[in-house]
Amino acid sequence: MNRHSIHQSHPEIVKRLRRAEGHFRSIIDMIEIQRSCLDVAQQLHAVEKVVVQAKKTLIHDHIENCLEQAVGPLAREQRGPVEEFKEIPKYL
Repeated sequence: MNRHSIHQSHPEIVKRLRRAEGHFRSIIDMIEIQRSCLDVAQQLHAVEKVVVQAKKTLIHDHIENCLEQAVGPLAREQRGPVEEFKEIPKYL
């Protein structure tokens, strides 16, 4: 198994994080020009949501793809623990 494989979600994650990166720079500018704390806090909250969602997507994608590769084909009666483990990221 390639530890550094690119999954289907990676390009979209990168795209969103690049947008957040630009947004983050604008927040720094807002602080430097002394915009209101409320405005800054709202923008930080928006960037935080993007980063958290990117993390969740990455973890879910990794578990979904890499776990299947690691365990290989299993009989239906043996899949219970694997399927349960794959559900865990929904609660991050």
